[in-house]
Amino acid sequence: MIRPYTKQDKEELLYLLRLNTPQYFAPAEEADFLLYLDQHLEHYFVVEDGDKVIGCGGINYFPEAGLARISWDIIHPAHQGKGIGRQLLAHRIDVVRSNPTIRLLQVRTTQLVYPFYEKMGFALEKVEKDFWAEGFDLYKMHLPLR
Repeated sequence: MIRPYTKQDKEELLYLLRLNTPQYFAPAEEADFLLYLDQHLEHYFVVEDGDKVIGCGGINYFPEAGLARISWDIIHPAHQGKGIGRQLLAHRIDVVRSNPTIRLLQVRTTQLVYPFYEKMGFALEKVEKDFWAEGFDLYKMHLPLR
């Protein structure tokens, strides 16, 4: 089940992030994630399996540019490769498509995950070495919506 984030989810989401550190996130990114949850949240969703939170991911909007950005996708390691990320991304694409002013969907990810977004139709726009932290390069990608 995919549902909106509530503040009561924060500790479980931190746990998910820690399970994916350092494989997919640098340790220093935890502070950025907390800042995001506390101050930069627009649309954020959690994925539940029964009563367990197994994934999360958000959307931020830049209406003046006709742009939305996928943000902070995290899937529990035991559930990766099972279609959960694909379902969560499809859900957010549907949410963004419901806004007629948004023409482009962007994701900023790493070299570790960009093949997933490529399979989902995103095109690589830019690469910047060690952007997030040493060994975590920026892969900026986009998906036209209109």
